[in-house]
Parts: sequence; structure tokens; C-alpha cells
Amino acid sequence: MDVRPEGAPGGDERRQRDRREYETLVREAAGGSRSAMERLLVRAQEVAYRFSFLVCGHPEDAEDVMQDALIKTYQHVRRIEDPSAFRTWLYATVRNACLMKRRRRAGEPAGFVPLLAQPGSDTPVDVEDPTAPIDEQMTRAAADARLRVALEQLPAAYRMIVVLREMEGLSTREVATITGYTEANVKQRLHRARLMLRHHLEGA
Repeated sequence: MDVRPEGAPGGDERRQRDRREYETLVREAAGGSRSAMERLLVRAQEVAYRFSFLVCGHPEDAEDVMQDALIKTYQHVRRIEDPSAFRTWLYATVRNACLMKRRRRAGEPAGFVPLLAQPGSDTPVDVEDPTAPIDEQMTRAAADARLRVALEQLPAAYRMIVVLREMEGLSTREVATITGYTEANVKQRLHRARLMLRHHLEGA
């Protein structure tokens, strides 16, 4: 993950590509394509599983939320009117379900699963170029590991915004919709989180 300002060329291109792919899958799945539905559910499963671990805290709850998100995706996509809104809906669905789970567990230990221990956490945040030299790939992997450790140090609300904005590639408006913050508040928290990350990374 690059900790860089919104609008940086590489990040924007990747976000636009992901957004187009999602919209195409949603549109085709809503139109009755079984293949598109299967591919969409695979992507939804990856997103829900990864993000639910961050928000839920309990592995069992995260698993339940993921399964529920897949069912709702299957039901929701057939009635969707705006394919571009699907990702925001999915993240909000996972977040709300996790918060409900956590309220039910009020008084219990959080059982938070660190980012380093999350499923798929051994996968680099940025997609590695398989043609890059081994030493370059190792350098990137080491940087990713340091970044994950730094993410552990962020307050939960800041960490969620960083994950949604930087790692998941959502826009500021989408993050605001999901978290319930204003866009200005999201930008402010993201700015502070970036400063914190730089501080942790420079001190590592």
C-alpha cells in the first residue's frame, strides 16, 4: 500500500479498474449470468472475510458475517439499480453486521485478530509484479510487513478508514457512506492516520 494523497496516478488507475470490474460483474449477474454471479460471490467472499476480521474482532463472528454477506449479495444483486453502488453496499453490510455482533458481545473480551494474523495477510497489499527481480519482491514484502505492523498501532476508527481508502481502494465518498462520517471528517482522519503511519514506519 502506498500512503499517498488521493488522486495519485497509480492508485486511481487501480481503483477505476476494480470499480469497472465490479460494475460489469454486478450488471451481468443481475441480468442472469450464472458465471458472473459465481465470480461476484467469490470477490464478495474475499472482501467480506477480510473486512469482517478487521471490524468484528471474533473469528466466529467474522465467519458468520461473511456467510450472511454472501446470502445478501445473492439476493440483493438481482434487484440492484445502480451497479456502481454495490461495493459501498457490501462494505456497509459487513460493517453493520459486525457492529451488531459486537453489541451482542458487550462485556466480553474483544478477541481482536491482528491484521498480521488475518486470512490473506501474507498476501502483499499491493499486487506484486511476478516479473520483478527476486530482491525487489523481497524488499516490497518487507515493506508490506512493516506497514502492517504500523497499522496495528492506529486507533480502530483510523485503521478502518485507512483500510477502506488505501487497501480496498474506495473513494472518500464511499468511505463516508460506509462509516457514517462526513467526507471532510474522513479526509481529516485519513490525513492524521497517514502521519501516524509515517511516524511508525520511520521509527521502525
